[in-house]
Amino acid sequence: MTHGTATRTRTQRLRSIWHSDFVYSFRHAPVAVASATVVLLMVLAAVFAPLIAPFDPFNPATLNLMNGFTPPMEPNAFTGESFWLGTDDQGRDVFSTILYGMRISLFVGFSAVMLALVLGVVLGLLAGYLGGWTETIIMRVADVQLTFPAILVAMLIFGIAKGITPPEYRDQMAIWVLILAIGLSDWVQFARVVRGATLVEKNKEYVQAARLIGRAPLAIMLRHILPNVLNPVLVIATISLALAIIAEATLSFLGVGAPPTQPSLGTLIRIGQGFLFSGEWWILLFPAATLLTLALSVNLLGDWLRDALNPRLR
Repeated sequence: MTHGTATRTRTQRLRSIWHSDFVYSFRHAPVAVASATVVLLMVLAAVFAPLIAPFDPFNPATLNLMNGFTPPMEPNAFTGESFWLGTDDQGRDVFSTILYGMRISLFVGFSAVMLALVLGVVLGLLAGYLGGWTETIIMRVADVQLTFPAILVAMLIFGIAKGITPPEYRDQMAIWVLILAIGLSDWVQFARVVRGATLVEKNKEYVQAARLIGRAPLAIMLRHILPNVLNPVLVIATISLALAIIAEATLSFLGVGAPPTQPSLGTLIRIGQGFLFSGEWWILLFPAATLLTLALSVNLLGDWLRDALNPRLR
């Protein structure tokens, strides 16, 4: 294949993707485009926080307590310095703390959803394809977990995991324990959806043909059934990301999530709540608005993705 032929082939592929039903639906959905833009900008801001943030809010050497409680865009009465979104009680720039806090919230959210997705998909495939006692045990455990609110399950898992962690490692392991708690509290919906789709797919002709030619059950589940049950999983994962971020913020707000040395948006909201009625409203308002914007944008994007991948709406 010549260079010109390869270039034309890549161009044709890009054109086919650009004119596909999925991309066309996205381009003609203003809410989806706006939501995706907001999510992308916030993710990039979090990833490149060390380059964007004017200050490192968690470096004690850069903090000046005299800058504490500086209102947004107003010079400090003692130092004369001004900050876009003001400062908190320790003189930390609120804008910088939000950027660094988003890194923790997004990392916990993405990691928890990936853990829940992998665990739920694996258990759902096993339950739907193998049936029998395997299905009974997995789905009864899922039914029992569904009887409790997810946040209570996450708090229980967090408490147990933190209790068995040596005290000297608790702060270092707090984020990973938080991911484990949220992930284990959120796998059920993935498992139930994948099980239902697997029950439908395993009786189709292509799966029966794979059995006849001697394919192993694991190969059938991974190579044949899994690709055909991923559409609803992607939708659930998108919506679960917003729920995981809110769950992390809730746990941190309650004081059982991210440690003060690695504050997330939930921790910042908890800190700001203590100063709301004393007049320092910006310490709470801006982190809360950031969390609301992030969760709402991800939810709206998930709603569009659900409609776009639903064949009945095409």
